[in-house]
Amino acid sequence: MNKNSQKFTLQGGAGQMEGMIDMPVGAPKGIALVAHPHPLYGGTMENKVAQTLARTFVALGYVVARINFRGVGTSEGTHDHGHGETDDMMILYKHMTEQYPGLPVALSGFSFGTFVQSQLQQRLIAAGTPAERLVLVGAAAGKWQMADIPANTILIHGEHDETIPLTDVFDWARPQDVPVIVIPGADHFFHRKLGHIKSWVIALWQGQKDTAEHA
Repeated sequence: MNKNSQKFTLQGGAGQMEGMIDMPVGAPKGIALVAHPHPLYGGTMENKVAQTLARTFVALGYVVARINFRGVGTSEGTHDHGHGETDDMMILYKHMTEQYPGLPVALSGFSFGTFVQSQLQQRLIAAGTPAERLVLVGAAAGKWQMADIPANTILIHGEHDETIPLTDVFDWARPQDVPVIVIPGADHFFHRKLGHIKSWVIALWQGQKDTAEHA
């Protein structure tokens, strides 16, 4: 749990979902949804990469929401191979946009969570309300059927990822012409490398804003 995290519950597709909110200093500039790694392999919203993503977006001025997927923590239901999990993230999306109307929404995730967020983005595109940007760390290319992603997606991967080989991520990103940021020496969980995630996301996020302001 991050320093200022507050727990909440929300009705999901399979019962109550356990969630967490992280608030920025001052009025939120946007909403960020964070999706955690695979539930059947110990993934929770307390995962260190998920917490790092939450802290990163708080630093950018976003209100951040995370949920435990089905069967994790006190969230009810059972693992649904990403389908029900995407449904639940859509419920979280609708809840947060109702609570904070008019704010842009960012989607971020780690490992299995990147699969969920790529699928959610396609649903939002179909609805005419795409997220402003995605941040995908340890993208699950080759593990699950990752959906196509926008060109401005921030993709971060470890050089020595033993769970999702870097070559699989390149093979998925290449036809989409999406750059991949490779952290030298990093494994799948970014042990001792978490600071790089925050640094890169903040730099690229602010860089996009600066470019837009000077266009």
